[in-house]
Amino acid sequence: MFNFALYLVTVLIWGTTWIAIKLQLGDIAVEASILYRFSLAALVMVLALTLLRRWQPLQLRDHLFCVLQGGCLFCFNFYCFYTATGYISSGLASVIFSLATIANAVNGWWIYGNRPGIRVVAGSLVGVAGVIAMFWPEITADQLDAQVVQGAGLAALGTLLFSFGNMVSIRQRRQRIAVEVANGWSMLYGVLMLLLIGGLQGVEYRFDSSTAYVASLLYLAIPGTVIAFTTYLMLVARIGPDKAAYSTVMFPAIALSVSTVYEGFIWHQAAILGFVLVLCGNLLIFARMPKAVIAVIRQWLHGRRFARGLIRRGS
Repeated sequence: MFNFALYLVTVLIWGTTWIAIKLQLGDIAVEASILYRFSLAALVMVLALTLLRRWQPLQLRDHLFCVLQGGCLFCFNFYCFYTATGYISSGLASVIFSLATIANAVNGWWIYGNRPGIRVVAGSLVGVAGVIAMFWPEITADQLDAQVVQGAGLAALGTLLFSFGNMVSIRQRRQRIAVEVANGWSMLYGVLMLLLIGGLQGVEYRFDSSTAYVASLLYLAIPGTVIAFTTYLMLVARIGPDKAAYSTVMFPAIALSVSTVYEGFIWHQAAILGFVLVLCGNLLIFARMPKAVIAVIRQWLHGRRFARGLIRRGS
């Protein structure tokens, strides 16, 4: 039940951050908006950990992995995605990000030897197919030119970095480092990297005091970063990166629901089909099969093994 609550919080928050990100785009440089978001999030995390006395001593090696996690989860991946949306639609970028389910399953197998179960693989593929169906008209509307290829490449790189950040978080958890402590240090290191990038690019740090910009910034920094990243990485530690990453497939469906209310999104046939596929993917991964179905499958497998045994003895 607790895992479901973590999953639900992650999906609902990340599913609604897309509309907040859209409100951030405008006169303020993307690099500045990202820096503001994670600076505020890091400040909140540091204050919370200090007040709750949750800090724990880390070895130099642990700090180096926090630097790596910060670069993958709180810096370069967002830089890739924000930049990618300048070349391709946010819908297409979201479709590419949903491939994190597959990336986590492959990387978890490659790095930790955790072979994904058939239900995870099947559910992920069904879910990704559903997200692609949702955005199919938008995907086919893009012209395949150099800008689209560049944007897709950046989105794919951001997804891969996100997945590697998940792998680092598993290592931190295995070292008995609390998720919130690793997140706190990682955010701080991510902010330092963002400052370095901004300095090298000569970013102008202006601020938009409008209600829409400030409200979206607060939402992205606290629920969208402090809360959602904590619940997501707790989920990674509890159920594994392959299952946890399925939230990246589910939250585009939430984003479309929000878009229906605030942006007038029209649910065409492909979107309805895609939403149903995403729900089916969830059921494949998380729902427990009825005992009668499990018994039938076991009988079928036993029958196949029995038949193969007869064939071998006969030959």
